[in-house]
Amino acid sequence: MRARTDDSGFDGRRFGAAAGATLAALILLGMVLLVAMSNRARDAALERERHAYDVTLLVRTADATLARSEAALGRFVLDEQVRVSGSIFSNEWRLAGTQLRQLERLVRNDPAQLRRVEEASRLYEEHGSNLAKVAQAASAQQGEGGLGLFYTFTREEYGQQNRATTLGSQLRAKLAEIASSERAVLRNSMEQTQFFSAQADRLTDYLSWLGMLIGLAAIGLGVVAVQAVRQNYLARREAETLEEAVAMRTQELREANEALKAEAEEREAAEAQLRQIQKMEAVGQLTGGIAHDFNNMLAVVVGGIDLARRRLGGPKREVMNHLNNAMDGATRAAALTRRLLSFARAEPLLPEQVRPGDLVRGLTDLLDRTLGERISVRVDIRGEWSIFVDPHQLENALLNLSVNGRDAMEGEGVITIATADVALGMEEVAGLPAGEYVRIAVADQGCGMTEEVQRRAFEPFFTTKEVGKGTGLGLSQIFGFARQSGGEVTIDSAIGVGTVVSLYLPRSMAQPAEVRMHPVMNHQVSAAEAAARRGARILLVEDDPRVRSATVEALEDLEYQPVACASAEEALSAFDAQQFDLVISDVIMPGMTGPELIRLLKRRFPDLAVLFVTGYVGEGEGEDLIGYELLRKPFTVTALSDAVAAALGRAEVKAA
Repeated sequence: MRARTDDSGFDGRRFGAAAGATLAALILLGMVLLVAMSNRARDAALERERHAYDVTLLVRTADATLARSEAALGRFVLDEQVRVSGSIFSNEWRLAGTQLRQLERLVRNDPAQLRRVEEASRLYEEHGSNLAKVAQAASAQQGEGGLGLFYTFTREEYGQQNRATTLGSQLRAKLAEIASSERAVLRNSMEQTQFFSAQADRLTDYLSWLGMLIGLAAIGLGVVAVQAVRQNYLARREAETLEEAVAMRTQELREANEALKAEAEEREAAEAQLRQIQKMEAVGQLTGGIAHDFNNMLAVVVGGIDLARRRLGGPKREVMNHLNNAMDGATRAAALTRRLLSFARAEPLLPEQVRPGDLVRGLTDLLDRTLGERISVRVDIRGEWSIFVDPHQLENALLNLSVNGRDAMEGEGVITIATADVALGMEEVAGLPAGEYVRIAVADQGCGMTEEVQRRAFEPFFTTKEVGKGTGLGLSQIFGFARQSGGEVTIDSAIGVGTVVSLYLPRSMAQPAEVRMHPVMNHQVSAAEAAARRGARILLVEDDPRVRSATVEALEDLEYQPVACASAEEALSAFDAQQFDLVISDVIMPGMTGPELIRLLKRRFPDLAVLFVTGYVGEGEGEDLIGYELLRKPFTVTALSDAVAAALGRAEVKAA
């Protein structure tokens, strides 16, 4: 108990000593600042004193110069033959003007003095003009040789208020006024200099006494420091006693920590196993859905081809019906593959500058034909901003949303497609950063979605449609397209009211280009244009022999002149033998890829037409396809014809 009391008393003395030292340091700092301020004030007063002395001296010099100038002019008037007097007058008068300008620069920071100097300069100019007339008359020896004018302009007369009326007298009076004002400033500056000098001396004395006090305080702090060393020694001895207890407690904590680590490792292993199970379950669900849909489509394809083969000798209409069913199943399988690639973000986008309003207006005719006569499509375009997206993928997204809306309204109602320019705050919509976006919304008047359906709407293979009427990949594909384009998709739905699906795509500041849709989608290649390009020499580069054989036969049926190669190396050798108008190349090939081949050929033949054919594009290769026509596998002969004609037409436009 006594030890604790002694410790508290010692701590109090130590705190008091520290506080006293801090207070002394603050006082010392304050005294030093006061001395510095007094010295600065004294220096400023001395500077004003020097300035006032300089101004007064310059005023007197200017006054003397003016007097010498007038005296020289008087001598010149009395005796015109003494030309040297006229030169003295001219030189002295100009010197006086220079001195007045110097005086004006000296007093530029004193508004009152500056006004007086400016008034003196004005009087100087007017008086100089009069004296110049006197000098001119004396030089010309007119009348009395300027003597009368000299007395008129230099004789001092006083008015009723005893004020000089000549300009010379007024000028000298103004200079005297300037000198008087500066003398007052000089007296005031001298008084301030004396005051601040005395104050600085007093503060210096105080600093000396304060230094003595600080020395005594330092002695006291030394005594306190000795006591602190002794107390520290005692504290270390007590600390050594406590270290053993701390070591024992630390060992207990270490053992507990090791037990927690072991438990955490077991939990982590269990969580990893659970995640693996969930992954396998998701893969199983995905594989099952794909297998189910592909089996249905393959059943249509295999059944249609088998029935057509059995009825080759029968009616042509029946054979064509089975072949059309098989083609429809194959087309649906190809569409499912593209949706899977888009959902997995493995299919690259070919973005362009697009104005959404123009794209939506151009899509209305296709929507009217697709949705049927009982569905009315309304367009509400309110934005002018452009976006940088793949127009083909955006068209597919809007078409899928419109078809979903039609199914939700059971084939009858109004679908509204609206565009608007919006500025979003941070995370105002999902996880989008703040910025400017274009909102494209597709609204229907259907049955709406429940909260459970909205939560699962973007899951792959989730659909509320009947079996065989939907794959469940439409919204998943749109979700992948929006995220891949740097945007987001949201759903706002209410039961019995309808659903609004909104695409938020970031604004592009570049100028929008004309929207270019693939010829396969818009069928803008006319038969006349395709026929005009018949007979073109085409080099086909395809590593798959079956695809290569089928494509060559299709090109020959279209009346082109194809040459087939199995690799990029063979294609380079083929160009050494002859020239070609168009190169049709697969994208993914063993060895050199299609884009790498085209880069080499473009160096030799800049105007060469190019058409890429692919069923899948790997990561990092999508950028190489921008600016070229792209035909996706599988394709029909009609699609091949349109793509070839479009590629040749693009090359002709660039060459022109």
